[in-house]
Amino acid sequence: MKTRLLIIVLCLACSASFAQKKKATTKKPVKKTTVAKPKAGGGTPNTGAPSTVTSAGTTAQQTTLDTGKKAKPFDRPLDGYYKKNNILSAKVTPYANLREADVSFAKRVWREIDLREKMNQYLASPKQRLIDVLLAAIDAGELTAYDPTASKDDPNGDSFSKPIGAAQARSKMADSSVVDRFDKDGNKIGSEVRAGEFNPDSVIKFRIKEDWVFDKQRSIFEPRIIGIAPLVKPKAAGLDLDYQPAFWIYFPEARPILATKEAVSRNNDATGLSFDDVFVKRLFRSYIVKQSNDKDERIRDYAQGIDKLYESEKVNKSLMEYEFNLWKYSE
Repeated sequence: MKTRLLIIVLCLACSASFAQKKKATTKKPVKKTTVAKPKAGGGTPNTGAPSTVTSAGTTAQQTTLDTGKKAKPFDRPLDGYYKKNNILSAKVTPYANLREADVSFAKRVWREIDLREKMNQYLASPKQRLIDVLLAAIDAGELTAYDPTASKDDPNGDSFSKPIGAAQARSKMADSSVVDRFDKDGNKIGSEVRAGEFNPDSVIKFRIKEDWVFDKQRSIFEPRIIGIAPLVKPKAAGLDLDYQPAFWIYFPEARPILATKEAVSRNNDATGLSFDDVFVKRLFRSYIVKQSNDKDERIRDYAQGIDKLYESEKVNKSLMEYEFNLWKYSE
């Protein structure tokens, strides 16, 4: 009887040991994952992980999935060893206050600046053109353009009496052409004037209106620019037309904008001169085309050819002599 019980206990122990060993060696089943198929509309399946669209139009997981680190944004390196910030924050140096009672002499003068002259070529530099600065400010609503058309109240068209929009100002800068209009059957029904594409290199002249005044309070004889206008040459069949202002800009209004735009120098990249400095410090070459007179005549109305240049120099010399005579010693 004892022998039979012992055999039964040994069998149960062997069975329990075999069951534990089998449980320990059994592998866990691997959980299968299914890849979502793209939708019929060409969309990308939502896998729950952020993705970015590459230039080829395919989607790729962010760098976080591969390296565990977020990609840094592109930081553009500095083009040079210092950054030009002074010109961007430049402020206009205001003129001294001028009272009518202190003005003992005044003369209005109109000048023209030819950008083809060597001293003025920087005003037409492809890096920063004066005309591009003015047009960009007009488009942004920072400057007001004025119509140069003469009228009864404004015989010269330069009194800033009629503002014009940015689109109209640009249309005056581009060459226009007459285009025929046809109906759906191909019959000509009329014509219209269309503006062409504007070429900034076509602007080779600017006109300046300025006052020369003597302030007896400060004992200074100085010019003060009032307006500036780009000149264009209208095209007409068989007619040789002279340069005409496309629009006028009130110079005191333009000074804060011109003060933050650097003028390109031929010899030095670190001058720090702005377009406002160019005009206030008279860093340009010009010739006089008109001075105020009782007949309201221009120089070309009574002088032709090279005589116009001689007359221009004569007017300019008379202004210099007035200042010289102010300090001339007399016994």
